[in-house]
Amino acid sequence: MTAARSGPVNPLEVLARVRASRPVPSARERCEMCAEDIAEQHQHVVDVVGRGLMCTCRPCYLLFTAGDAELRYRAVPDRYLSFPGVPFSPGQWDELEIPVGLAFFFVNSVLGRTVAFYPGPAGATESELPLGVWDSIVAANPVLGTLAPDVEAWIVRMPDGRGAPAACHLVPIDRCYELVGALRLAWRGFDGGQEARELLDGFFADLAARSVPVGGGVGP
Repeated sequence: MTAARSGPVNPLEVLARVRASRPVPSARERCEMCAEDIAEQHQHVVDVVGRGLMCTCRPCYLLFTAGDAELRYRAVPDRYLSFPGVPFSPGQWDELEIPVGLAFFFVNSVLGRTVAFYPGPAGATESELPLGVWDSIVAANPVLGTLAPDVEAWIVRMPDGRGAPAACHLVPIDRCYELVGALRLAWRGFDGGQEARELLDGFFADLAARSVPVGGGVGP
């Protein structure tokens, strides 16, 4: 039985606790391209064909930062935006038929379309449904069109209460996979449980602190 908690919960402290509980690697991490030692906090590139993230040193990362180049590997940028003015209704979310109130969307350049994933106890699950509703939201809000294919994602969290607005952010795609991995460890029961909800609160508080608000249908 878990002991009762006293006082308000700080979501940022919960997120920090989850990160701190991860096992310490037995050896230093290495760049997956040149095998040089890299720090625990490092940058990533995406294999756009295999859909994998690769840990890289700074010099290797910089080789793949040209956004208009036809490259198999692309550097994940460090850009955070929030879209407080973009309307997203519970009815639209219901039409997407995503079974949880959280999903991330990105443009897969190999497939030539937007794909959606949502977290759960087994990790990330891809939505098999057509994303016409989401595409219509992007078309009606040109500000969302700033997304870089393959390396950035829109992450949307629907509120528990019907009166609150949805949280919509543009984030580096590696943050989405970081969140999926953390939720997989914290998930309990059918809906994730209290620890998963606190982890989400901390994650979105961190996004809010990092993000530049964008609205009014005009890009940054």
